[in-house]
Amino acid sequence: MGREEQAEEREVLDSIFPDEIQDVSASEYRVSIALDVQQSDEDETPDPVILLNIRYPEAYPDEAPRLDITQPPNAPRYDHLDIQNDKARLLEALEPTIEESMGMAMVFALVSALKDAAELLVSERLGAIQAVKDVESAKAEEEENRKFEGEKVTRESFLAWREGFQREMADEAARRVAEVEAEEKKKRGAREERKLTGKQLWQRGLAGNTVEEEEDEGDDALEGVQRLRVDG
Repeated sequence: MGREEQAEEREVLDSIFPDEIQDVSASEYRVSIALDVQQSDEDETPDPVILLNIRYPEAYPDEAPRLDITQPPNAPRYDHLDIQNDKARLLEALEPTIEESMGMAMVFALVSALKDAAELLVSERLGAIQAVKDVESAKAEEEENRKFEGEKVTRESFLAWREGFQREMADEAARRVAEVEAEEKKKRGAREERKLTGKQLWQRGLAGNTVEEEEDEGDDALEGVQRLRVDG
């Protein structure tokens, strides 16, 4: 019965994985598994591919299949999955499926379990990298925010600030009052100068040549009148 069940399972697998399944020998074949992993937009590396190698013992499926995990020849290196170092962990992840499937065809379930385990491993490593980046980003943001945090306000610092502010406002008010008084004084002085007589302006040296000439002409006229009176 073992050989018949093996042949039937292989026929089903050929229909499910027409391009992924390949014979290695009369008693061994492999299934190619392409992993769906998250990558950055700048990363153009193809998704990693792993190979599940299956060899049936004579008593399969009552006995577990012989399994191995490899990579395709000349496969590009993927930073977050190393089959040489991760093989033991991935094979261990298949143990529960093997135990649950004893006595039944199990290769399809093993392929699915291996794909999930490998993708989970990659996801955990990418998540750890992102977690480190998030911590570094949070620290950088905290440092940047600290630049804008002023000194913490206490009652003493507030009272000191208020005293300085009130003093500053008082000085500003005094300065404005002084400016207003100076402006008013200037205006009063201009008004007083406009009220002075011509003689007062002349005495203060404020009269121009026109005023002096008018006074000189007046004096000459007075002398002429007096001379006529004496001669007559």
